[in-house]
Amino acid sequence: MATSAKPVTKRGARQPSLAQLRAFAAVAEHLHFRDAAAAIGMSQPALSGAVSALEETLGVTLLERTTRKVLLSSAGERLAVRARAVLDEVGALMEEADAVRAPFTGALRLGVIPTVAPYLLPTVIGLVHEKYPDLDLQVHEEQTSSLIEGLGAGRLDLLLLAVPLGVPGITELPLFDEDFVLVTPLDHWLGGREGIPREALRELNLLLLDEGHCLRDQALDICREAGRADAPVTTTAAGLSTLVQLVAGGLGVTLLPRTAVRVETSRSNQLLTGYFADPAPTRSIALAMRTGAARAAEYEALAAALRGAVKPLPVRVL
Repeated sequence: MATSAKPVTKRGARQPSLAQLRAFAAVAEHLHFRDAAAAIGMSQPALSGAVSALEETLGVTLLERTTRKVLLSSAGERLAVRARAVLDEVGALMEEADAVRAPFTGALRLGVIPTVAPYLLPTVIGLVHEKYPDLDLQVHEEQTSSLIEGLGAGRLDLLLLAVPLGVPGITELPLFDEDFVLVTPLDHWLGGREGIPREALRELNLLLLDEGHCLRDQALDICREAGRADAPVTTTAAGLSTLVQLVAGGLGVTLLPRTAVRVETSRSNQLLTGYFADPAPTRSIALAMRTGAARAAEYEALAAALRGAVKPLPVRVL
């Protein structure tokens, strides 16, 4: 039975060193040993020895040496291009390593849920521009399940979303808690009231987001805590903007996180906002990263900076 042999090079495991390639590239550029040695900070004997060692390793003659000048052989002309390409790639590797070592540089792929993105991203982007100008922030707005999948697969680096997630392998960096408020039409009996008991949710026609939004699940949890057994699903919407417009049209009421109220209710003069009695229903917002992430220290520092940046918002910083 025939078997395929593993390919081997004629010179076994011997490979040229970077010092040899650097010496040869310098000679190929200057065609003069003294000038080449000065250009790379190497003594002339050391440079000559490095080139000779490279020729021995490769098994080819790279230079034609005369008493007056140095010329590249035909093999030398071909391999000089390769040597320069290798050295350029090594230089790029070192530059990339420097960028990785420097905090808050390079790309940061941030995943954000739709019920946070419009209201928190202005603060996040402003913070990054001001404090981390060399950071390449790339934002991906997706629902929670997609974000978790992306983080686990390495497609995303960091998430900004509602917690707790309860997912193994993900570490949460708490940012703040925010209350939910009740948004109603102008003529609703709870419109504009304060101290609304949660039990009022038992009888309300509550409008919800579509399946897949964590805010929908949070609203249903709040209803269950208030003693409501059924799940109100007569009308749903894909986003909070549509949901609020449905409320303005008199189709029901809805729950909004406090950070969304100013943006969403400013689009209509047919809305009122009601506030729950303490303790009001809340949600928690955090950054989430892979446990043991290489850039964990950066993400923790970013979380600390974000806690300071969101203080002007209607939230309770953690």
